[in-house]
Amino acid sequence: MSYSNYNKAFKQLSIKPEKLKKFIKHNSPKKRTTGIAQRRCSLCGRFGGHISSYGLHLCRHCFRLNAKKIGFKKYS
Repeated sequence: MSYSNYNKAFKQLSIKPEKLKKFIKHNSPKKRTTGIAQRRCSLCGRFGGHISSYGLHLCRHCFRLNAKKIGFKKYS
């Protein structure tokens, strides 16, 4: 189950509170304190290829798409 689909099961398990409690205990996303999964892209939510310089917090894909809007220039 992916990160975005975690809350979708709540609707199905709402009528069974014990199973819902067990589901939340075992399937909730882990709170990260270090590593690659701590920082996510602020636009699309990707983990890898993260650019945090200048407080951007974008993945490399979103940076390429939005670089001119942000004010960066391409030299070459």
